[in-house]
Amino acid sequence: MSFFKRLEGIFFSPRQMFQALAEKPVWVDALVVLLILLAVFSYFIAPYSQNDQLQMMKDNAKLKQRIGETRYNEYVAKLENAPKSGIIIRNVIVGPAMSLIGLLFSSLVLMILGRFVSSQGKYAQIISAVIHANFVDKLLGNAVRLLLISAKKSVMQTSTSLALLFPRMEVLSPAYIVLGQIDFFQLWMFGILAFGLSSIFKIELKKAMFLSYGFWILKSLIYIALGIIGLQYLK
Repeated sequence: MSFFKRLEGIFFSPRQMFQALAEKPVWVDALVVLLILLAVFSYFIAPYSQNDQLQMMKDNAKLKQRIGETRYNEYVAKLENAPKSGIIIRNVIVGPAMSLIGLLFSSLVLMILGRFVSSQGKYAQIISAVIHANFVDKLLGNAVRLLLISAKKSVMQTSTSLALLFPRMEVLSPAYIVLGQIDFFQLWMFGILAFGLSSIFKIELKKAMFLSYGFWILKSLIYIALGIIGLQYLK
């Protein structure tokens, strides 16, 4: 099955597409395209992200008091005068590289979890399914996010999660962090991933849904915990 046929299948016939992937897992071409999409997205949002960081630092009186005025001014000056090459490297190279590590690790965790319900399934099948399912979030989801970010001129104040329903909610709040994990495209992504897990592990779709969304819940809890801990250094 060609890449474009697989891409079409992700959105219009995921069950059949993931069944085909389970029988003959292919993922290198999809991974290359996915990383390019991530690099392009990161490149376009970099100026808005940089401005968000700068504004957050300038408005953070507690941080200034905690680290001292000299270090604080040095850090703000570094953000204001950050070289373009450094921004490009951080967003276009480091960002996609970290995403690649995340994809590999997520596939490993899913394989381990899958062993609790089945003895079937190989790592190559799982990573193929994970990479293809990510096109929902990284292609369609990021396209929507880019439009919203361009309109709002901010990354931090943009969301495709339940936080979108609460526009007045403080971005740097535990409630926003929790709601931010309930992302509509992530829910869609893990929903169709269940088709792949069902075919790979040879289990019922209901069990595959439980496995897929169970992993999403675990991932979300970790991100929520890290986000809340991070708030202590931003407020």
